[in-house]
Amino acid sequence: MLGKTVADIMTPAPIVAEVPGTRNDAINLMVRNKLTGLPVVRADDGKLVGIVSRKDVFRDTKEDQLSLIMKTNITSISYDRPIEEAAEILLKNRFHRLPVIKDSKLVGIVTPTDLLRQARSIKTDIVAEKLIRTTCVTAYEESPLAYTIAAMRISDVTAVPVLDAHGKLVGIFTDRDLFTDQMKESETLKSMGIASGSDYAGYRNVLPLFYSVDEKYFDDRKVSDYMVRDPITVYKKTNGADIAKMMLDYDFGQIPVRGNKEELVGMIYDIDVLRVITGNLDD
Repeated sequence: MLGKTVADIMTPAPIVAEVPGTRNDAINLMVRNKLTGLPVVRADDGKLVGIVSRKDVFRDTKEDQLSLIMKTNITSISYDRPIEEAAEILLKNRFHRLPVIKDSKLVGIVTPTDLLRQARSIKTDIVAEKLIRTTCVTAYEESPLAYTIAAMRISDVTAVPVLDAHGKLVGIFTDRDLFTDQMKESETLKSMGIASGSDYAGYRNVLPLFYSVDEKYFDDRKVSDYMVRDPITVYKKTNGADIAKMMLDYDFGQIPVRGNKEELVGMIYDIDVLRVITGNLDD
């Protein structure tokens, strides 16, 4: 036990969306604050009524009412619970945000990043190969972008290691790598209700899913045109606390894992590293 409570490590007074509200209201909040999801509260009394993520707002682009887009089956945690419990909840459900409640009111939110800050200083014997929990979806560097985006959507992943014709790891491709100058198209931003002066880094988080519903955008582009080459990786025996530190230092949500012969053996996500806190390797 680390002896810390959720209140000690949570992000207090989180940015929230309100109902009544619209899809574009949520998008604008995500863009301005560089977020990928938000708690949703009732405007008249501040009661937590839902959670909305960037995937939710693009699941049905014809629906505008936030109350019909958000998830209403909310899992939350009390401010005075141990952080190990918060880590277990995120692990079990593969959540990326956990609302924190005190006296029936939303007072904070816990994300994997909040918990990675604790994990990086823990003395642990847990190594990378013990943290891999998901099937690693890969991409071929010469694959059409449209095909790869569809495969990522079906597999529910936001990043894939990229291999060459010999199976060698040559890059990593994330949905945030898709757009550079195209993200400044005023008509696209206007159609999403985003002000033209909005923060560039912020709309990197949401535009990929907007464009993914329009296959014409990808034409004949290939994965190699957008991937990050020679990605930072870890090895099977890299310590879990060191992985937490790397993810924080580089702002990574995932990192590829190599074997003894430099071969790709899997991908670790920020959620997986929370096992450094729980110590639970059984599930």
